[in-house]
Formats: sequence, structure tokens, C-alpha cells
Amino acid sequence: MSVARHPVEADDWECKRVKGMASPILGFSDKDKVGTIQPHNDALVVTLRIGGYDVRRVLVDQGSAVEVMYHDLYKGLKLRPEDLTAYNPPLVSFEGKTVILKGQIRLLIQTDSNIVEVDFIVVDAYSPYTAIVARPWLHTLEAVSSTLHQKVKYPSEGQVKEVVGDQAMARQCMERFFQVGSELSPQEKEKLIDFLRKNVDVFAWDAYEASGVVLNFICHHLNVSPVVTPKKQPPRRLSKEHADAMREEVMKLKKAGAIKEVFYLEWLANTVVVKKKSGKWRVCVDCTDLNKACPKDPFPMPQIN
Repeated sequence: MSVARHPVEADDWECKRVKGMASPILGFSDKDKVGTIQPHNDALVVTLRIGGYDVRRVLVDQGSAVEVMYHDLYKGLKLRPEDLTAYNPPLVSFEGKTVILKGQIRLLIQTDSNIVEVDFIVVDAYSPYTAIVARPWLHTLEAVSSTLHQKVKYPSEGQVKEVVGDQAMARQCMERFFQVGSELSPQEKEKLIDFLRKNVDVFAWDAYEASGVVLNFICHHLNVSPVVTPKKQPPRRLSKEHADAMREEVMKLKKAGAIKEVFYLEWLANTVVVKKKSGKWRVCVDCTDLNKACPKDPFPMPQIN
């Protein structure tokens, strides 16, 4: 028996070719926990580009077999009934109730340079999430998700890329609720709850969702005494951790249009960074001097003779 052997150069070239074609290994380690709040029981909530728009509050649920779009996103994407195709199988909610379906629509989900076509079932029901992406999206993207590490990892162009979850957003989704008066009759309570569910998209649950406020419609002015000289506080040095938290918060507020940058400073106040119970940072402004300059009026109503 004779054994043929490729030249060394051919073997080397073949190994390099196989390595180049092999998909990267997807996995999670303790390094992936960095930047997350541990321990936790948070869901994996991400921001994805769906139908050409950046969509927040998307739940990644590897236990679900279908992708779901809720009414908020349906309205936000300005979809119409004629855009939908029929979807006959019934859908049962977590409470065991049959959910009303509007139909089905195919949209593109983009993660970095990867684009996947996904069939969404449009549901006419309230949810704190805008959509749910499930196993079909994960499998098509060849991705793995981890709620513990708050990440989705997927192979792309020979590299491992990530979609990072937002724990703060996940906790807000779990905390979104209305308090309804206990003295309302059952009929009034049912009507009010139905009204709130249909119009839940008009409520801003945090400062980042309250963007685009028209100043001609509403604008708040401080009652600063005209005799007070504007004061500029001397700058305070922030630690790197505090400075990063402050910079991130300012960029979020600027993106939402809640604040804007000015270059004609009269008042200057330092930021104060405080850690919340959740482990996140709260960025405040030291308005001590400004509060002293705003006279307090104990009689807001005019004097009546």
C-alpha cells in the first residue's frame, strides 16, 4: 500500500483556506458581564433597525417561535391594513387568552451590515415592548443570546459581532403601568383602561421619549430676579467614571432634543453624579445659586379686594 502525501506548501495553504472559511466560535464569559448590573433577572431588551427605523424596546425571546409586532410599532411605521397578509393560526398570550391578530408583514431587520427578512405577526394588544424577535431571527442570523450577559452574538465577515441589551430599558418596560382609581365603577374602569391601552403611545415614560416638543406650545421660564448677578461656579474635577456617566447622559438628552448646547453662558452650574440603587448613575445639576436667585411667591393668586 502506498500513501500519497501533499507537498508541505499545499498542506499549509489548505489549512489556511479551511481556517478562513470556518465560522468564529460564539460564547460568553465573565468578561461579557462587564458593564451589566449583577445579579439580575432582567429580560434582554435591545434596539434594532426594523423597516429602516431604529426601534427601541425590542424583546429578544429565544423561547418564542414567531416574531411579534405590537400596535405601537405598527402605528409608528405608518403601516396600513393593505400592507398586511392574512395570518390564520390563533395566537395565545401569556395569560392564556386568544390575541386579536391584524395580519402578517415581512420586514427587514438590520444589525450592522447584516440584513435579515423577518415575518412579523401584527397583534392588536398592549405591551410594554414594541416587538418580539424570536428563534426564526436568531437562527437566520446564526446568533446566540444570553439574558445573563445581556448580549446577542452572531458571526459576520469572519468576526463575532454583538447586539448589547439595555438593562435600564428592560426595567422600565417592567415598571410601565397606570394607577386607576379604586372608586371607579367597573364600567368606567373598563372604559378608562381600554382608552389608555389605545393611546399608550402618546405617553413619554422617560426624558428620552419626550422629544420634539414645540416651544410655541409649551415652554417653561425660570422666575429669576432681575437684580441678581448671574454666577458661574468654578469647575469641579470629575473622576473618569463620573465624567463618562455625565457625557453619556448629555448625549442621550441632546439626541432626544431635551437640551441644546449654548455658547453665551451667563449662569454656569456644575453637574453632580449620584449612584442610584439600581447601580446606574443619576446626573444632576447643582442649582444652589440659581434657586437663591428665584424669589418664592407664597401667594400665586392675585390679591382679591
